[in-house]
Amino acid sequence: MTAVYIHIPFCEHICYYCDFNKVFLEGQPVDQYIDTLLLEMKMRLEERPVENVETIFVGGGTPTTLTPKQLDKLCGGIRELLPYDEATGEFSFEANPGDLLLDKLEVMRQHGVNRLSMGVQSFNQDLLKKIGRIHTVADVYQSVKNAHQVGFENISIDLIFSLPGQTEEDFKDTLSKALALDLPHYSAYSLIVEPKTIFYNLMQKGKLILPGQDAEANMYGYLMDTIAAHGRQQYEISNFCKPGYESRHNITYWANEEYYGFGAGAHGFLGDTRYSNAGPLKKYMTPLEAGELPTFQTKDLGLNEHIEEEMFLGLRRTKGVSISHFKEKFGKDMFDVYHEPINRFVDKGLMQVEGDQVKLSRQGRFLGNVVFRDFLFER
Repeated sequence: MTAVYIHIPFCEHICYYCDFNKVFLEGQPVDQYIDTLLLEMKMRLEERPVENVETIFVGGGTPTTLTPKQLDKLCGGIRELLPYDEATGEFSFEANPGDLLLDKLEVMRQHGVNRLSMGVQSFNQDLLKKIGRIHTVADVYQSVKNAHQVGFENISIDLIFSLPGQTEEDFKDTLSKALALDLPHYSAYSLIVEPKTIFYNLMQKGKLILPGQDAEANMYGYLMDTIAAHGRQQYEISNFCKPGYESRHNITYWANEEYYGFGAGAHGFLGDTRYSNAGPLKKYMTPLEAGELPTFQTKDLGLNEHIEEEMFLGLRRTKGVSISHFKEKFGKDMFDVYHEPINRFVDKGLMQVEGDQVKLSRQGRFLGNVVFRDFLFER
């Protein structure tokens, strides 16, 4: 697969848990940014051409903070530059409930966008305020209605559990309301308090009260059981869908495949090289205006690093990592490389070997990060 990630860093408000590269929208050179973003795409694609792009993902930030005119310019430029087949490809936009007005949705549809990923997080209005979200629960319902009206079928919503002050009953209520929308795809993540976020600063001061590990595990277990009972299969630790509605773009990451990254702070993976762009807008835009790429950092991966990534990314998927594909890709037997951790985690009931696949057990999904650590050669 060839995949493309495009970063739009603008937000109307900064959520308290977010550590992605973002800036307040007000007063920012949005039109100039779109111009330089399209210039970066043109330059990178001239340097490394691609015959066919199968997935495009526009993330942020909040891409849907752009005006209809700006969305038209962005999407039109994307379609002009990328060899993307609308009939077979996946073209996703991250969206905030409340931003999805009919005029914006129509612009996206006109340019072939066929998947929306909405950051809902909770159906508890008080919790939404506590985590810094500015949309309302009513906005969620209206946005889904608008999306359906314009013709979007492939809609996903994100939820977060183990939020400050969240009870298990509250999460059950949120999940029930989310599933009542009968959408084809759901993502649900436990809160991770990242450095350089408002929540991190509160935690350092002892002012962030979280539900605790037991409650978090109970929420995750309830999530897996309930969502399966509603006909969605778990295909990754945090992702669930009706058959055929997997996020093809995200599967590119978990399968350790190549992808282009465009935009301020975006990351890409081409050949043996991972690269990242400069994050601050000025540091991203200035080199492009001088005819230079805004690459901030590159890392050439050796064989061991490729193998590590194959395992800790692939084990996120419920089907796990293919033993035969590992041998074909690296010329090594997986059990020669990893016999000790695989056997140990199988004995503990955290991993399973089934046919050609090595994967996490259900219990292992609760402790994924603990398992993944042991597949690093140096730790």
